[in-house]
Order: sequence, then structure tokens, then C-alpha cells
Amino acid sequence: MTTKTLLILRHSVLDGPGSLEGYFRDAGWHIDFVEAPHDDLSRIDPLAADLVLPLGSGLSVYDEALFPFITAERTLLQRRLAAERPTLGICFGAQLIASALGERVYAAPQKEVGWYPIELLPGAEASPVRHLAPDTTPAVMHWHGDTFDLPAGTTRLARSALCATQAYARGDHLLAFQFHPEVTAANVEGWLVESSFAGEDRAERIGTLRRDTARFQPAMQAGVARCLDEWLAKLP
Repeated sequence: MTTKTLLILRHSVLDGPGSLEGYFRDAGWHIDFVEAPHDDLSRIDPLAADLVLPLGSGLSVYDEALFPFITAERTLLQRRLAAERPTLGICFGAQLIASALGERVYAAPQKEVGWYPIELLPGAEASPVRHLAPDTTPAVMHWHGDTFDLPAGTTRLARSALCATQAYARGDHLLAFQFHPEVTAANVEGWLVESSFAGEDRAERIGTLRRDTARFQPAMQAGVARCLDEWLAKLP
């Protein structure tokens, strides 16, 4: 049997694939990493891998004037999506996919940082995202300050109190999450160090994020595994 290949587009050492690396390796996938800010994205065949996964980033999609790799990565994703090749996006990756499909990415009215539930929307009950319903996945990790308009031809599958689109899909070949399904305690610790927060409630916020990660991460990881098991089985 031919080994399936996963191409991960990584944007920083702090924004890795987390638990998803082990998930895909255990499932027998071969993983190739591209360091998007440093590698020549124009030399990558956007259609070659069985699945492409753009990860999160501390940058914004509209930072492309300062970081030209964003434009190159959008072009790669545009070509892949036009060919309806399987693509999975996380946070910045989900925003960049929306941009590649012609939609606007912009600063959200309020940053969303922490463990909060998502609400499934009509259509989600027939999609793999149903495995992330609040009754089995009480909370997922959010860490973003931007949002985006829903791309034409996609289905909005989930939202949260602060974000209108937390998951969306197009056919069987595209699935994107605004939240962080990959996050581990190590990921969170790295983000805490990087952000450090400010203000009198700094220690309280950091403590809450650590406690909530220990509390909610196992259920989220189990739900994400069920979601991906089903989605990957349907890939064209």
C-alpha cells in the first residue's frame, strides 16, 4: 500500500503540529515540513502531497507587505484549492485559506484567548465536526486576534461567542478550524512565555490557561481524532 504524504506549512517554531504529528504518524502518513518564511514556496508542487496543512502563526494574513512569504503561500493554496486537492487549515492557516478563496481577513473586535466551547451550526450534524460538540468536547483552545469573512461555496460549521466562524468546509476536500485542535500543554506553555500577558491579572490568566489545558485538552484531542478519522476516510 502506498504511503500517504502530508505537507505541513509551518510558520514558527512555536506553532507546530502538536498532537497532530503523532496522530498522522501513528496512522502511517509520511510527513514533510516546509518552513514557510524561509523556504522557496514557488518550488513546491502544490498538488503533489495527499494532504496540505497550513498551521498557525503569530502573524496576520494582512502582514504580507512585511512578510512576502504570505503572498507566496496564498498562491500555493489557491492552486491547490482550485484543483480541489485535500487541504486542512488551522487558525492562521484557516484565515489564509479564506484569503486564497477571495475573502477578507481582518482584526476581530476582541481577541479570543482561552478554552471555550464551540457551537455547532446547521449542517455540522452531518459532518465530521459533530465529534467536537460541547457534550463530548466541552471546550477547545482559542488563541487569535483576527477573523475573516466566510468564503463563497463553503459551509460554516461552528461558531463561538466571539467568532462567527470556528470551522468551515467545502465538499470533502477542505476543512478549516479557527481554533487550535492540535494544541498540547507544551504548545500552550510556549505561547504563554511568548505572550507573557500584562496587567494585575497576569498570574491569574496564566494559571487559568494552564489549569484549563489540563482539564480540557484530553477530551478535545479525542474529539479531534474522531473528527479526522471520519474526514480523512472520505478524502477524494
